[in-house]
Amino acid sequence: MDSAFPMSAKPPSDTLPFGDAHEALVQARRSVRAYRPDPVPDALLHQLLQSARRAPSGGNLQPGQFIQVRGSLRGALTQALLADWQGGAPEREDYGYFPRPMPMALRKRQVASAQALYSALGVAREDRAGRDAQFGRNYRFFDAPVALVVSIDARFGAGGYMDLGMTLYGLQMAAAAQGLGSCAIGALASYPDTVRRVLDLPPGEHIVCGLALGWPDEAAPVNRTQTTRAPLSEYFKVLGE
Repeated sequence: MDSAFPMSAKPPSDTLPFGDAHEALVQARRSVRAYRPDPVPDALLHQLLQSARRAPSGGNLQPGQFIQVRGSLRGALTQALLADWQGGAPEREDYGYFPRPMPMALRKRQVASAQALYSALGVAREDRAGRDAQFGRNYRFFDAPVALVVSIDARFGAGGYMDLGMTLYGLQMAAAAQGLGSCAIGALASYPDTVRRVLDLPPGEHIVCGLALGWPDEAAPVNRTQTTRAPLSEYFKVLGE
């Protein structure tokens, strides 16, 4: 879950053919976990959300809500989530995210992703305090100027989550096209009752994830995290003639 340009790259030139410009954005996308404090104008955020809503949607139902959390309410949400996590409160997601049990092939990908993150930070595997400090930043929305909570009506099935996922990707790509970074925050879904309580949301509103969005801090080591993707042969095949 991610977005933005590599620290050494620049946004594609307006003179590039559309295909090249789009490919540059796709290849540059990554999770941004450190931001400059500069605010994101409301008009720009609204434009990004409207662009994201052009994503495909079965029956044009357009599932999902994006809730911006600001000021003291954002602080209260962060403190409540940190209290749950640091206090060892049991996690209880509204929906299943990871397969259980986790197949070893997927577990290796998960471990490699964590290694890439903590390696960029210079945090050793045995440094539990350092790893916990970084993980806790999920609940601070990585101090991004924009903090979003993403939810979905509990009555939707898997197809609704699929549609919402396309909208999330559309939002992150629209943000990247404007030079913004973003990071989807699955950890927020671990304590959905807390999110609903603090934000006064109805029980039928499932918490999907959080989303941090803002201008990347290009000097931050964490933003140099590099992850890989599976080769085509692992997920594509041709049947028939």
